[in-house]
This record gives sequence, C-alpha cells and structure tokens, in this order.
Amino acid sequence: MMQTLQVAAITIATLGTGAATMSVMNEDIPDFAVPEGAWATTGVLDGRTFRIYGEDPASGAVLEDDIVFRDGTFQSTDCETYCNFGWSNYQTKTIDGVVHFTSTAICPDAPHTVVWYGRVTGDEVVIDGTWTTRRWYWTNQIEIQATGAVASTPEIAI
Repeated sequence: MMQTLQVAAITIATLGTGAATMSVMNEDIPDFAVPEGAWATTGVLDGRTFRIYGEDPASGAVLEDDIVFRDGTFQSTDCETYCNFGWSNYQTKTIDGVVHFTSTAICPDAPHTVVWYGRVTGDEVVIDGTWTTRRWYWTNQIEIQATGAVASTPEIAI
C-alpha cells in the first residue's frame, strides 16, 4: 500500500510541476494523391482481370496480385485475403487511348485504406498507390508500384 501511495505522490508532483509532457498526437501520412480530372463510373474495365507484379520501393517487399473488375466494382485478391475488403467502386477516364482508373478500398475490420491508381493500355496495366494503416499511436504506409497484363482467367469466384 505504501508503494502505491509513493507512486501516486510522484505522479501528482510530476504532473503538477509540468515536468512530464506526453503527446499522443500521430503524424498522419496522406493517401496516394490520384490526379484530378473528369472521373466517371463507366464500367469500361468490367470483365477484365490483370495479374500484377511489383514491389514496395521502401522495403523491397514483393507484390503478386490479381486485380479484378466486375459490375463497376474492383477487387484485389491480396487485399481480400488479408482483410476481406470486398468489392469497391472504381472510376475511369480515358486520355489518348489510355484508360486511367482509381479505386479506394477500405477494410471493414481494421484501419486499412488502399488507394489504387492505374493506367491500362491494351492488355497491360501500370499501377501506383498506397496501403495505409492508421492507428492513434502510429501510421504506416506501403507504397504500391506494379505492372501487369490481362490474366487468362479470373482467379476470384463470382
């Protein structure tokens, strides 16, 4: 009991004098900045699946994933396996024959947000984006850079 009183007295004295400063502020990291423009929900990529390969430039972690477009929605098989993100709406715009797309996937069970930005030329895709995990005590972000091509068959059940 005496030790508890001593700890309480030290805590009160420390806080009372301002000697202890505690910060719970977490510096945020912004999600990937998708270029502005005339984005529209067109479904132009529906029915296509791309096998992509890439890496996180900061860590070198390898990315191998299938991204699927269906009924105006988008899904990454890796994201689905990791956190059951489900299907997310996607938007497109076409510039000089290149279909640009963007989608933001939010995990329903954890503080993960994945922002996708891709450019499709014919049967090939180039991807940029971020996977950001935000907690009150830290924010972690993985950068996504990948390239890929149309997969012969979708890897995800409809």
